[in-house]
Amino acid sequence: MSTVNTVTGPVDSGDLGSTLIHEHIFVLGEEYRENYQDDWDEDRKIADAVRDLRELKGLGIDTIFDPTVLGLGRYIPRIKKIADQVDLNIVVATGLYTYNDIPFQFHYTGPGLLFDVDEPLVNFFVRDLTKGIADTDVQASFLKCAIEEQGLTPGVERVMRAVGQAHVQTGAPITVHTNPHTGSGLVAQRVLREEGVDLTKVVIGHSGDSTDLDYLMKVADEGSILGMDRFGLDVLLPFDDRINTIVELAKRGYADRMGLAHDASCFIDWFDPEAKKQAVPNWNYRHISEDVLPALRERGVSDADITTMLVDVPRRYFE
Repeated sequence: MSTVNTVTGPVDSGDLGSTLIHEHIFVLGEEYRENYQDDWDEDRKIADAVRDLRELKGLGIDTIFDPTVLGLGRYIPRIKKIADQVDLNIVVATGLYTYNDIPFQFHYTGPGLLFDVDEPLVNFFVRDLTKGIADTDVQASFLKCAIEEQGLTPGVERVMRAVGQAHVQTGAPITVHTNPHTGSGLVAQRVLREEGVDLTKVVIGHSGDSTDLDYLMKVADEGSILGMDRFGLDVLLPFDDRINTIVELAKRGYADRMGLAHDASCFIDWFDPEAKKQAVPNWNYRHISEDVLPALRERGVSDADITTMLVDVPRRYFE
């Protein structure tokens, strides 16, 4: 067992319970919100999030991992207000989300740059993990980076290597947003391995967008966790394909290297809320409990394998 820092304080890894490994609460550009989102009602949005998370707890989920980091609008004071009102563990991350360049705050400062200093990203990530985020007392418990269809751009590689170095310093596990159709999970594993990362402590996120069993098994055979974490995003891969992929991987003995989630949120400013509901009506926190787990059981996935994916894999991520 080990200690996991949540928004409301430390818990034992054995007490995480049923866990969704990749959920956001808010994906929200604060600069955009402050300047252009005239209809924002902070109290109402917090109340909506509390309602959604209480409902999730009522469906049997005890913990969510929230990989909302710089680039996705992480704002911990708001999350703390929500966490104080729900009986559900919220575990937050540090890192940086980009598909291309890094923010201008880091363009000129770092190893070999105009202001040649140690990598500031590593220092920020380690501080979030060991001391707390900003002026809150909330400590991040895992790291996040991304690699998309654009591939290993200089900015993406710099962030990924900084995440790897912060992992080596702290032991914190890692989640990587990947595009499985370009094989980027394997690229992420290579880069992180070069930085000395323990690949068993890495979630290769959005692996569930693929039905390529050879690719998925290759990633899992390196020890990493397959993030089957976009249930409800049927526009990217239909429900039955996502289910069938998990069923087949479980048959082949990979239940202990899969984690489940939706990659959903209470609010995301990337889409018009009503248009989102029409395009992806199942993209919500309830979908796994209400639809996915019954479908997995119906197609022969055992309760033991479901417990492995929901309980054992997330616990082991931190142990």
